[in-house]
Amino acid sequence: MSARRSARLRFLLVAFSIPALALVEACTLDDDLTGPIAPARKGGKNATPPALADDPTPVSIYGAWHCGADACLWGEERDPLEFHQANRWLIDRDGAGPSSDPSVNLVVLSFVNPLKLLHKTTDAYTLDGVPRGMTLAIVDYFRSRDVRVMLSIGGITYVDDWNAALAEDAAQLGLNAAAVASDLGVGIEIDYEEARNPDLANLAQFIAAYRSVHPQGAPGDPALLTIDLAAGDRWLIDLTRYATVHWLDDTNPVLDWANAMVPNRQPGSADEAIANWKEHIDGKPQYDPPIPPLAPQMFTGSLYIVTGRNPAPECTDFGTSLQYGTREFVQRALPHPDLAGGTPGMLGFMFWAAEQPSPRRISTAPPNSCEGGVGDGATFYDIPVPMPTPNGG
Repeated sequence: MSARRSARLRFLLVAFSIPALALVEACTLDDDLTGPIAPARKGGKNATPPALADDPTPVSIYGAWHCGADACLWGEERDPLEFHQANRWLIDRDGAGPSSDPSVNLVVLSFVNPLKLLHKTTDAYTLDGVPRGMTLAIVDYFRSRDVRVMLSIGGITYVDDWNAALAEDAAQLGLNAAAVASDLGVGIEIDYEEARNPDLANLAQFIAAYRSVHPQGAPGDPALLTIDLAAGDRWLIDLTRYATVHWLDDTNPVLDWANAMVPNRQPGSADEAIANWKEHIDGKPQYDPPIPPLAPQMFTGSLYIVTGRNPAPECTDFGTSLQYGTREFVQRALPHPDLAGGTPGMLGFMFWAAEQPSPRRISTAPPNSCEGGVGDGATFYDIPVPMPTPNGG
């Protein structure tokens, strides 16, 4: 066993025995291909400490968005050996090969253009509406290690195409997405980042059409359906309000869960990360109309693993990472009093993003792979593999 590995294991044993510290804040997406330039929260701790349950709820979702090697285009089919060399850390947290556990239990391939999906476009980068690099071979690479796979439709680049596709034929778009889910054995993520006037009526038609093929909670069906919301409740306001009321009711969910995306930069502290996530739990009663509280069991919180030209602690050093610093809140956050009786604790973490999310940033391919941050976190949280289906599936 290497000295580096021994040191990591010693840290994990000590970390399990340290009394819980507390509190954190979080974030939404910042690249041209991935998300908004949202106002960054100023530093400082939460004025009111969040209410925490006595006992933690285990993390059930511990996943990563995956941008491929070309900044989320997935424009060409990948060589299997080259893909493995760049992404081995995702399925092999210890470097032990097939005997090792994966670093994540969910991978979300990002992004599918919604208008091309509606038209089933075939061009230089797309085959029947799906990026050429999102092949069954890539899906099976992860699925063979019991890692769930989803495809993300949208992202900040494709907002106009979302609007056009919804206006043209939202129901057919939903049926096309359902067909891709069936063909590849994957789930679908809705990443619709329209902040000004989202087409919610037609988005509801998209969801209804998808659910006519893949009902929520169908046992054994991998075709989950989720949605991305902002880091907190101050961006994508109309979408957040509508989704919370109509699709993310923890007693009768239409969608399987939501992801609170990363903001325009990595939070500077755990408190800063928590403050964003807590906005979803608290809602915004002062808004007109208000945003109601969202049950913590209905969403994940997201963090960057690539932040610039150097590896982030969230990728390489679990002991100083935000996924470690926010552990108490993520596992013990209590529902809002209006949702009394709900399960405490968020679903877990999502990480932005594996491999090459931007040409301006480093890749998570070796030597910058993320076993020491994401992988050690998977061991610390004892993530379930395969990922259980949340909320009734």
